Amino acid sequence: MSYKAAFAMADYLEEYEESTGEELELDPVAIRCEFSEYESAIEAAAQYTSEFTTEAAALEYLQDHTTVITYDGGVIIQDF
Repeated sequence: MSYKAAFAMADYLEEYEESTGEELELDPVAIRCEFSEYESAIEAAAQYTSEFTTEAAALEYLQDHTTVITYDGGVIIQDF
């Protein structure tokens, strides 16, 4: 996972803990197994379907199906 993606993931996990009140145990192996990093939403969506030609449509598709973390430089999705 890239440096920027790692920071985005850490921010996401911290926000999740704060919003739910649930304390998470950091498991880097589980994170690497459950989440994947892509340069764009179109690239991520292409792993599941090839019907998207715009970033916005691909991002909406992903958000309807899984957890999506966007950051400057790409997206992280929870594999589904």
